[in-house]
Amino acid sequence: MSKLTHINSNGEAQMVDVSEKNVTAREARAGAKIFMQSKTLDLILSGSHSKGDVLAVARIAGIQAAKKCSELIPLCHPLMISKVSLELEPNSEKNCIEIIATVKLNGKTGVEMEALTAASVAALTIYDMCKAVDRFMSIDNVQLIEKKGGKSGHWVLES
Repeated sequence: MSKLTHINSNGEAQMVDVSEKNVTAREARAGAKIFMQSKTLDLILSGSHSKGDVLAVARIAGIQAAKKCSELIPLCHPLMISKVSLELEPNSEKNCIEIIATVKLNGKTGVEMEALTAASVAALTIYDMCKAVDRFMSIDNVQLIEKKGGKSGHWVLES
């Protein structure tokens, strides 16, 4: 098992020094699911929610969250992200919205935390916009799906 890189030899938290790393193309995909009552999903899909287009707002919130990740996670590096995209796929069989966030850059450190933050905040935004009609929503399966680039190479979550 590798050692934790955010802890120094004295056991203190530290931001990892990436100054000697090579700049490489890096990409991460992360997902989340938000489960809800069928009537809540119908309300979202019909576009008749009084707060507006839930999926559009969630998409924007996810993009904004990826850009703000270093302000939210204390030891994350501020990054010059080149792309953030969010796919929000309604699943009527499971009464959920499946969220996939993709983040890209050319840099010295990966974008896994940015992708995870984007997916999480998109799900939280859906919750916030719909909590008045459905207090029993749940957010689940927040996880890294794939990462590319850097020293550790390409990794894909096994299904």
